[in-house]
Order: sequence, then structure tokens, then C-alpha cells
Amino acid sequence: MLIRPFLPLDTDAVVELWRAAGLTRPWNDPHRDIARKLTVQPELLLVGEVEGRVIASAMAGYDGHRGWVNYLAVDPAHRGRGHARALMAEIERLLTALGCPKLNLQVRADNEEALGFYAALGYSPDAAVSLGKRLIVDGPPA
Repeated sequence: MLIRPFLPLDTDAVVELWRAAGLTRPWNDPHRDIARKLTVQPELLLVGEVEGRVIASAMAGYDGHRGWVNYLAVDPAHRGRGHARALMAEIERLLTALGCPKLNLQVRADNEEALGFYAALGYSPDAAVSLGKRLIVDGPPA
């Protein structure tokens, strides 16, 4: 798998990938999420491709205190081949190069597969509660 920065022409393929991986929700418009990311550290939106086809993605960021990763996805037909592990390694490398001391991520509590994956990479639950507040309502994707 070739890991490279996201290009605008990847948008439809990435949105479809996120849908296939079960990452989209009606209250988060994936097109808007991509557009927003392209305004802040666009080099940290990565895709993985095999034979010219996008089969994986990850969106990362660093705010000067913590790094974050969202939308880690691998096409279900390409899972079990180390692609997600390779993307996470690249994100960790890029964030470390920026001086990021810690990487955080959120996993839905019922996603046992993802929790197991991250545990195998050395991630563990923090003694913290994740809180959120919607500032901009996207509504359902167009």
C-alpha cells in the first residue's frame, strides 16, 4: 500500500470508504469534514492506495498539546493485511516530527474490533471522560 497525502480528487473515494467502514453518522457530513480538514494541516489527511485505488484513510491533527486521529478506515475487502497498522505508524511518525508528545483518539464503546486493534498498538484507555458540544450543525449528508 502506498501512503500519501489526500488530494481533492480523492474526496468521493474517501467518503465511500468511510461509509463502507461504518464511520459516517447522519450528524457529520463527511464532505464538510474533509473540506474543514483541508483548511487546517491538510498534510495530515492521508490515504492509502493499492493499484491506484484508495483503500484506506486517516485524518490526524496536532494542536500543540495533543495529537488526534479520526477516520482511520480500511476497505473491508483489504483488512487483515497491516494497512491500518501502517497508517497509524505513519501518523505517529508525522506527529512525532511535529513535536507531539501524545496521541489521543476516540473509539465508540461498542466497537470491540477497533478497541482490540488499538490495544495491540499500545493504546490504552485514559482516565478521562470525552465530552462534546456541537458548534455547527451539519445535518444529514447531501
